[in-house]
Order: sequence, then structure tokens, then C-alpha cells
Amino acid sequence: MAAKRFFDNSDPDPNQPNHKRIKSTATRPSFASVIKEVVMVNFLDNVSSALEPMLRRVVNEEVEKGLRRYSCRTISRSPSLRIKALEPSNLRLIFNKNLHLTIFTGSKITGVDGRNLQILLVDTSGEGMVPTTLPYPIKVEIVVLDGDFPSETNWSRDEFDKNIVKERTGKRPLLTGELNFTMRDGVVTVGEIEFTDNSSWIRCRKFRIGAKVVQIGNNQNTVRITEAITEAFMVKDHRGELYKKHYPPALGDEVWRLEKIGKDGIFHKKLSLNGINTVQDFLKLATIDTPQLRNMLGTGMSEKMWEVTYKHAKTCDMGSKLYMARGPNYLLILNPICQVVRAIIDGQIYPIRELTGIQKAYIQNLVKDAYANWSSLEEVDGLVNEPALLTQGEPTMDRYPNVQQQPLIRTYQRNTILTDASDEQLAEYNDWIVNPNYICTLADNNTGGYFSDGSSNRQLLR
Repeated sequence: MAAKRFFDNSDPDPNQPNHKRIKSTATRPSFASVIKEVVMVNFLDNVSSALEPMLRRVVNEEVEKGLRRYSCRTISRSPSLRIKALEPSNLRLIFNKNLHLTIFTGSKITGVDGRNLQILLVDTSGEGMVPTTLPYPIKVEIVVLDGDFPSETNWSRDEFDKNIVKERTGKRPLLTGELNFTMRDGVVTVGEIEFTDNSSWIRCRKFRIGAKVVQIGNNQNTVRITEAITEAFMVKDHRGELYKKHYPPALGDEVWRLEKIGKDGIFHKKLSLNGINTVQDFLKLATIDTPQLRNMLGTGMSEKMWEVTYKHAKTCDMGSKLYMARGPNYLLILNPICQVVRAIIDGQIYPIRELTGIQKAYIQNLVKDAYANWSSLEEVDGLVNEPALLTQGEPTMDRYPNVQQQPLIRTYQRNTILTDASDEQLAEYNDWIVNPNYICTLADNNTGGYFSDGSSNRQLLR
């Protein structure tokens, strides 16, 4: 207490007993105010530290915008330094044909006709696309596009570039080969290009091939030329090529090349067990006994599947080879799938289209015999002198005087493919005697398949 009094040497006022306490309170800051001041200082420091980068960035952006506006005004005042934007035009690149599908990795990409693709420059200002040219060369680049592009018929250059598909990480370039060309005179041929990866890893599972302009003339890209794109397609791994179907199939192709018949699948195994190994075997049995072929395949092949398979098989090229089936009183000319092209009975030529029901049934049974002995039939080259098939224009009846004319007979010449059969053999029998053992009802057999329609194998009779 003495020290406290020594520190305060003022005389106390006896009339104000609390004077000392009031004065001390007025000169000292409170603890709360000190804390508040410290917190405020720290807050301002933190806010300024946080705002500084943002303010710097805003200032920089504004300065850059101002410089750009100033530079653009300066350039616009000087025509010699003006930068021209791409002007819209009606020019477009197109591919001259569709692609040959299916596409496998490592296989050359060609057009639908098996030849190289071409890129054309066309003008679309009229009603159609008119080929055109430019007075300077155009550099074109081939790229891969997403199969879902484009969503509209017209697109911008940026939209095109955004849909370019690159290879997967760690993979080779997606498309390899000659990818850059120089177009002159409005056309350029695409060289050998091939995919290195399949298309199963992107969302739509399909690619497109695109062609874009990368340079016009001497770096003067002032005209917009719309890019070319192909149809969307799948790219399969090259291992699938070993199992691909053939379009059209060949007669000698293995039967699993047909639609709906998988290699080593259940249908393939069933057919193989019954000696149906090729497309020709399939079609021959389909001609002779369709129900038997359907029974071989079983109930697993529905009616719709059968139609797809049979339609695919019928697209095959029959070629020009024909087969002769000889008997004591007949000579049949068959095409490779066991359909009758010409029938000669007792030296008389019967037009297929004019056969009666009984005659067709008789010939059907002859055809079945020929099918059962197919390996022993004589092969001949069809239509040796088409269209002048026959010799001197002599009536058939003049060459075979002992044969009485029947209503079915017209005037025909002999075809050169029949020269192996002597006149005596063809005229040996005076009448066509139908063996009762060969008679069968038409309701039990589908007669249409036995006789060639003449459109696919060049009908000999008219």
C-alpha cells in the first residue's frame, strides 16, 4: 500500500473518495478491447493475403483485354496487316464411295468395290454436288472420328476437331499409313491405310473416317472447306476375320460362311455329320429335299433364321459349269445346284416352262437319281457359243424323222454342249413312256426348286 501511495503523489480530494479509481479506469485499455484489436489486425492481414492473387489476376486480364483491343484497332487501320477470318463457302470434301465392310484391324481400307477411296472437292451451291477445282493445291489429312458425329448436317471446324479420336494410352496410332495428301485438280486418291485397334472401347462402338483441309495454297487458309466423313462402322479385331462371312459366298466356300451358321457351331456340326460341307452341298440338298435339310438343322433354326441363311446362299455366283445326267432314254442338263436347265426325253427337247405336272414329277425323280450319283455326272462348260447356241437352224424334227411331233415341241436347234450325244441315241425311242415307278404326286414335292428360272444361270430354253 505504501508503494502505491508513493506512485500516486497527487493529493486526494476529500470530497471525492472514488477519484483515484475513476482516473485509473479511464487511462488503461480493457482486456477485451486489446483482444478485439489484435483479431482485427490478423483478419485484415489474412484478407489482403487472400485477395492479392485474385486482384493480380483480374488486373492482368483487364490489361491483356485492353492491349488486344488496342492492337486490333491498330491492325484494322492497316490493310496490309489485316488478318482475315475463314470465309464461309459452298465447297466441301466428299469420299467418292462407301467403305467395304466389315473392317478388321490390320486390313487395308478400301471402297465397296474393293478399290482405293478417292476424295473429291465439290461445290454444293446448286441442287447437287458438282465437282470443282481450285487454282492452287490443297493439303488434306485423314483422321478418325467418333461414330456419333455429327449430330447435324452442318458443323464447324472446332466441332469437327473436338470429335477426332486418338489412340488409347500406350497403343500405336489408331490409323496408320498414308494419312496426308496433296489434292490437285479437285481429286486425290487415298493410299493404303489401316486401323491398329478395334472400336469396342468407345461409347458408340463405331468410328468414322474424316478428311480435313490443313492448308490451302501458300498458307492462305481464307476459305472454309467443309470436311468429308464416311458412314459409321465397326472395326473388329483381325482374329474375327478368320470367321467372317463372305458376300457373296462362293459355291466352294465352307458352309459356315453362310449367315446364321457359325464355325464349329451346332448347325455346322449337324451339317458336317450329314456330308453338307460346302455352300454348293447346302444348295443342292435345298433343291432336292428342303424338308430333309431343315430336319438336319433341327428346331434350333427358326423360320426367320432359315430365310436369312437360304437367301444368303442363293446370292452365290453359279458360274458357267453345267452337269449332264444320262439315261437310256433321257439327257438332263443341270446347273451346279441340281436344278434342271434342259431336259431331252426320247430325243425331244422339252421346254422347262411348258412341262405338265406329271412330266415334272417324272423329271424330279430323274434329278434325284442324278443327285445321288452326282460324282459320276459329266461336267461341261455351259453356253459354248452364247447367244448363238445352236448350229444351222435345222428343225429338231427334221434331224429326228422317226419321232412324232407332240404339242410341247417347238422348233429348236442343237446346242453345242450336247454334241457328245449322238443322233441315234437321242432318236432311239419313239415315245416318252413314263415309268409308273417314277410317278409321284405334286403335293408331296415342291416342284419349283428343281427347275432353273433361267435368270441366274442363263436359261438355255426360251
